[in-house]
Amino acid sequence: MNEYYIQIAIKEAKKAKKKKEVPVGAVIVKNNKIISKAHNKKEKLKNCTKHAEIIAISKACKKLKNWRLDDCEIYITMEPCMMCCGAIEQSRIKKIVYGAKNENYGYTEKLKNIEIISKVCEEECKKMVQSFFKKRR
Repeated sequence: MNEYYIQIAIKEAKKAKKKKEVPVGAVIVKNNKIISKAHNKKEKLKNCTKHAEIIAISKACKKLKNWRLDDCEIYITMEPCMMCCGAIEQSRIKKIVYGAKNENYGYTEKLKNIEIISKVCEEECKKMVQSFFKKRR
């Protein structure tokens, strides 16, 4: 199931890439049902907090009418940063599954009491981000 949900996150990341956003997508799942999906919108919204994970968490909280996302899992194309890890931890998401390691800003090694699965569809996630930044430079 990890690959299935990461593939949906990849579709979200591709939406971000088309909009000239850093191609990161996130999907939140509860009981094998997708609760929310999102992609980066920092450029569009001119707001540095509009990472895919934060937007997905906001949508999931609204849908579930609760800030506690107990029993939820988040699937992300790239390892989350410190801000996103904090939001994931505060929302009580129980599991993070991500594709590519975030060499510069990844923060999952600091988390406690959250199951972390890395390198799911890693090459596809990594290539998407690398090609995005290659075109920008």
